[in-house]
Amino acid sequence: MSRIKEIDALEILDSRGNPTIEVIAVLDSGAIGAAKIPSGASTGKREAVELRDGDKERYNGKGVLKAVVNVREVIAPALRGRDFAEQEFLDRVLIDLDGTPNKAKLGANAILGVSLALAKARAAKRGLPFYQHLEKREQYVLPLPQMNVLNGGRHADNNVDFQEFMVAPVGAPSFAEAVRSAVETFEALKALLHKAGYATSVGDEGGFAPKLRSNEEAMEMLLGAIERAGYKPGLEIAIHLDPAASEFYENGVYVFRKSTGERRSSEEMIGLWTDWIRKYPAILSLEDGLAEDDWDGWQKLTAQLRERIQLVGDDIFVTNTQIFRQGIERKIANSILIKLNQIGTLTETLACMDLAREHGYACVVSHRSGETDDTTIADLTVATGAGQIKTGSVCRGERVAKYNRLLEVEKELGRNAVYAGRSAYRRAVVRGQAS
Repeated sequence: MSRIKEIDALEILDSRGNPTIEVIAVLDSGAIGAAKIPSGASTGKREAVELRDGDKERYNGKGVLKAVVNVREVIAPALRGRDFAEQEFLDRVLIDLDGTPNKAKLGANAILGVSLALAKARAAKRGLPFYQHLEKREQYVLPLPQMNVLNGGRHADNNVDFQEFMVAPVGAPSFAEAVRSAVETFEALKALLHKAGYATSVGDEGGFAPKLRSNEEAMEMLLGAIERAGYKPGLEIAIHLDPAASEFYENGVYVFRKSTGERRSSEEMIGLWTDWIRKYPAILSLEDGLAEDDWDGWQKLTAQLRERIQLVGDDIFVTNTQIFRQGIERKIANSILIKLNQIGTLTETLACMDLAREHGYACVVSHRSGETDDTTIADLTVATGAGQIKTGSVCRGERVAKYNRLLEVEKELGRNAVYAGRSAYRRAVVRGQAS
C-alpha cells in the first residue's frame, strides 16, 4: 500500500504559448508522478470540457487558474491519505467528484492531470517504466508514426483547406529506421518547397505551411519529397490525411473558404476522396474526411472506402465509448483516434481502446496541437499495442520528445520490441473487407 501524500498543480504553457495545467502527485513512499495536459485547436464539440478562466485581463481569458484551484482545493483534500490499488477506482472517484457528464465542473484538464499524475506515481513506486506499469507483455509493438509534414486548415495561416498531410514509414524494419526515413522525407520536402520559391515556416504541429496553388499541389509536393528522399510512395512511405472536415463544414455544406471558396455536398466530398485515392494510391489513411455532424455522409464514405484504406474517426467519436458505440452500430469508420483529454481520465481512454479492439477497429493514439514535452502518449501507445501514433513533425521540441521517448523504449526492449509498420492497418482494413 502507498497512500496519497499530496497533490498539487500549477499553470504552465503549451506549445502555442497558451496556459495549461501541470499536476504533481506524491505518495507517502516518496514516489512522484507528474502530468502536463495538452490542448486542441481543432476540437470536437462533444469533447470533455477544458476549464478556462474567462478572465480577459489574464492570457486573454485562457488562463487555467480555476482548474489549478480545483485540483488544490477540491480534488486533493478528497484524495489525500487514501490508497487506490486500482486506477479504475481512482478515476471513478474523480468523475463522481465532478458530477457532470462532460467534466465541466472541475474541468477535464484538472481531472486528467490528477488521473495521469497518480498513475505515474504508482509506476514510480513499482520501479517500472510507465508502459510496463500499464501493461506487462512479453513483446511490445512500437507504433507506425504519422509524421505531420504539411499543415493547413486551423493549424496554419495559409490557403490550404485540409489540416494535415502526414507521412507514415510503413516499410521500415524498426521504429528508429522509421523515424530516419520520415525525417529524410521532411528534409526533402523542405528542399522542394525552397526550390519552388515557397516559404518553409511551420504551423502549430511543425509541418510546413506554404501558400500553395491548390490543395492538390500539397499532395504533389509530398509525393515528390518521398521520391526525392529515395523512397517508394505507398510501399515504403505512405501518405496519411487529416482534412479536419468539421472545420470547413457550414450549414450542411463543405466550404473551401481558404482556397477557392468552392462548396461541396457530402456526396461530392466522398467523390473527391474517392478520386484522390485513385489518383494518389500512396494514401492509406484518411482521418475526419467528413464532419462530426455528418453521420449519414460518414456511413456512405465508410461503405465506399472501408475495404481500401483506413478511415479514422476523431471529432465524430471524441474518445467517448457511448458515442463510439453509436458509430460502431452504424458502421462508421474502421479506426478511431485516441486523445486522452477528449474524455478526461486514463480509465475511460483505455475502455475506449478496448471497445475498438473488441469490434475490429484500429486505434491511433494522438497528441494535440497545443502540446507540452509530456511523453505519456508514447508510453500509452506501446502499452496498449495500438500500433499507430500521431504526434506531429520533427522540428518542434514538444513533438520530438515523443519520438525520442519511443526511440528510448525500443532500445530498452531490444528483441522484445516489434515495429508495427504496414501491419498497423490490418485490423481496420481486414474488418472492412469482411463487412
